Amino acid sequence: MTLIKSISGIRGTIGGHTNDNLTPVDAVKFAAAYGTWLKSYAKKDDLKVVIGRDARLSGEMIQNLVVSTLVGLGIDVIDLGLSTTPTVEIAVPLEKADGGIILTASHNPKQWNALKLLNEKGEFLDAEQGAKILALAEKEDFEFAEVDDLGEIIKNDSYIDIHIDEVLELPLVDAETIKKAGFKVVVDGVNSTGGIAIPKLLEELGVEVVKLYCDPTGHFPHNPEPLKEHLGDICKKVVEEKANFGIVVDPDVDRLAFISNDGQMFGEEYTLVACADYVLSKTKGNTVSNLSSSRALRDITEKHGGTYEAAAVGEVNVVTKMKANNAIIGGEGNGGIIYPESHYGRDALVGTALFLMLMAERGGTVAELRASYPSYFMSKKKIELTPELDVDALLEAMHNKYKDEEVSTIDGVKIDFPENWVHLRKSNTEPIIRIYTEAKSQEEADGLADRIISEIKEVAGI
Repeated sequence: MTLIKSISGIRGTIGGHTNDNLTPVDAVKFAAAYGTWLKSYAKKDDLKVVIGRDARLSGEMIQNLVVSTLVGLGIDVIDLGLSTTPTVEIAVPLEKADGGIILTASHNPKQWNALKLLNEKGEFLDAEQGAKILALAEKEDFEFAEVDDLGEIIKNDSYIDIHIDEVLELPLVDAETIKKAGFKVVVDGVNSTGGIAIPKLLEELGVEVVKLYCDPTGHFPHNPEPLKEHLGDICKKVVEEKANFGIVVDPDVDRLAFISNDGQMFGEEYTLVACADYVLSKTKGNTVSNLSSSRALRDITEKHGGTYEAAAVGEVNVVTKMKANNAIIGGEGNGGIIYPESHYGRDALVGTALFLMLMAERGGTVAELRASYPSYFMSKKKIELTPELDVDALLEAMHNKYKDEEVSTIDGVKIDFPENWVHLRKSNTEPIIRIYTEAKSQEEADGLADRIISEIKEVAGI
């Protein structure tokens, strides 16, 4: 599956055949569909769209195609060049633009790229809007502008600096407090735009920076998903440099992971827990994460007197739930921090600043901070699907089996037991059922997952 068309955009591998991969033809088609939809949605003629990209190898090619297509539709383009996902998100309302497109395949390897689509608020489109764009792309019925009505390209490469200024101006971020702490931090920017943005932010905050893979060439030195098995180099470097901790981001800088001073993973699930702990200590309020995220956020929220709610998996779902519940911080367990005081999007720059404030005020080491939080362990497994399997019937059977427990069906089936939980959901991108569990030991989490898999197979007769 190398071309994935979904309500949140289109992503695929570069090269190959049209409609099977993300070819130049596919990039033009979906950019045209977005521009055509935007004209109808905005109900005006003089449209403006912000475009930015991560540093991956195909970025400039895809950007040229997308920008030229929008110009051909008569839409003005503000070209940020090398940027980050959250930078584009904050640029859209600051520029009073009608929408935005981020060209990034996020944590996917270098052969992937994608068009991520934003509305006039700099937020991801909802399901209904995304479905309309997919339908327009399918029809390929586009009307381009005549020569006198072509759009203009306005280049603006200052937005990473503007983004950093926005972070520094947040009420809960105090640069002097961070400078006084005298931190030394190693940064792995995976040779993408995080290698520009994160060191710049840290230097503004008076942090000594050790750069690792911060040259934005797009040649990723390791698998760009910030998971333990990919991060041996920075774990070693943090110890060698006697650094206070390490920072790892994915290529488009919306996911954030920390390495403790002892070279161990702080845990992506705990990025949000730590940032929420700091924010909730200053401001009373509620939190939201998705159903597959750690229970530790609920524990920390309730400790501070707030209410925790779980949303369906997907950033747009988390944002919707955050707005409904007036959450003051939220996000996803993959290291995605959403802090509405800044904007409604996952933002590693904001997360970095909040974490630095927590460490500066609390003192001690990052390893000690991690040890102070409720300790949970996750297991992430899957069942391959075959055409004859009725997934909905399987999920319903599991729901019925555990109907006396606390069960949520807003996204698959999540069963909350007193001491652990299991979340079963059909993947949006692969022919699998995902089985996520969390418990107070790795052995217990793995055992629960294996038990549930056996029960599913028994119900399915496989």
